[in-house]
Amino acid sequence: MSERVRRSAGLLLHRCGPDGRLEVLLGHMGGPFWSRKEAGAWSIPKGEPEQSEDDQSAARREFGEELGLPVPAGTLLDLGTVRQSGGKSVRVFALSADLALDGFTPGLFSLEWPPRSGRQQEFPEIDRVEWCTLERASELLVVAQREFLTRLEAALPG
Repeated sequence: MSERVRRSAGLLLHRCGPDGRLEVLLGHMGGPFWSRKEAGAWSIPKGEPEQSEDDQSAARREFGEELGLPVPAGTLLDLGTVRQSGGKSVRVFALSADLALDGFTPGLFSLEWPPRSGRQQEFPEIDRVEWCTLERASELLVVAQREFLTRLEAALPG
C-alpha cells in the first residue's frame, strides 16, 4: 500500500526591480514557529490542490488566498517540481508581473497554541511579503525552493 504523496502548487511572481535587477515576490511563513526566523523561513506562495484541481488553478487560487491580492493576468511558465525535505512535492509556475503589495491581507490558519493547551489560535499563513533580488531570495527561501530561482533565471532571456 503506497502513502499518498503530499503536493502543493505555487506562483512565483517576478519583475524587473527599480535598479534593473530581477526580483521575485516571497512570503514570510506565519505562525509561532517562524516568527523569529528569517533565513529559510520564506516561501513561494503555494498550497495543496483541491480534489480534481489542476496545479495551475491551485497555484492561482492559493496565491489569492494566502496574500489576499488578485493574481495578475499573464501566461504561466512551468518551473517544474522539487521535493522538500519533509517529502512534499512542490510545483511552481512563474509569472511576470509588477504587483503592488499595499492590499496584502493574509489568509489565516488555526493551530493549538501553546502546544497541548487545548486553545486554538489563528495565525496568518504568510505574515509579510517582499520583493527580493535573487541574491536576497536565495538567503531567505526554504532550501529546496531555491532551485526555482535557478530555473527561473535560466528560463528568462538575457
